[in-house]
Amino acid sequence: MNVTKFDMHSTSCQKKFPHDLHSTDCQKISQVLARVGEKWSVLIIMLLAGGPRRFTEIKRAINGISQRMLTLCLRGLERDGLIKRTVHAVMPPHVEYELTPLGHSLTKSVIALGSWANDHIADIDAARQAFDAREGNEEVAKHRVK
Repeated sequence: MNVTKFDMHSTSCQKKFPHDLHSTDCQKISQVLARVGEKWSVLIIMLLAGGPRRFTEIKRAINGISQRMLTLCLRGLERDGLIKRTVHAVMPPHVEYELTPLGHSLTKSVIALGSWANDHIADIDAARQAFDAREGNEEVAKHRVK
């Protein structure tokens, strides 16, 4: 594997990322990455990339998410401007969620990250197994996702 040294003081890096890890910009970037990196957020973003969905459609499509967690994730994504919530004034009323242009601009990166994970899942699993064996994490190894 070829690893290139990451120089936080290079001109191109300074343009993209603040080098002061305590700066306001760096903290904001960290908050956005935390939101996007949440377990359910990635799944919601990819689901909505296919078009608008109602709350119940999203809940049915994402196995294991609770109603409360879905509500919290949707509100967070809406707050960050990644999704738009539309209430339709019909009887009974219903709500649809869809990606905003900002949200759509994120899908390419999410797909790339998912692709990377898929390409390297065997390496990651092997590293986890080696770590668990070395650390004696037998309980963790038993419950590992296969």
